[in-house]
Amino acid sequence: MEKTTIQINLETLGKLKALKHFERQSYDELLNNIILNIEEEKISDEEIEEIKIALENVKKGKVKPIEQVAEELGVSLM
Repeated sequence: MEKTTIQINLETLGKLKALKHFERQSYDELLNNIILNIEEEKISDEEIEEIKIALENVKKGKVKPIEQVAEELGVSLM
């Protein structure tokens, strides 16, 4: 595998070290884990549209308080 070096601030290096799961974890592995997590957390266009619709429903009062929903479902909140 080809390798390269990158320049980072010492402060950034400290932050990366703090994110390591174990002492001998390589920075390559650490950065790939971070990239993978970011990709998994991305919100799709469809999800964004659903959130917009939900926010509009809240603004229009088309939502029920959680207490009411729990009561209708026969669920205890505590």
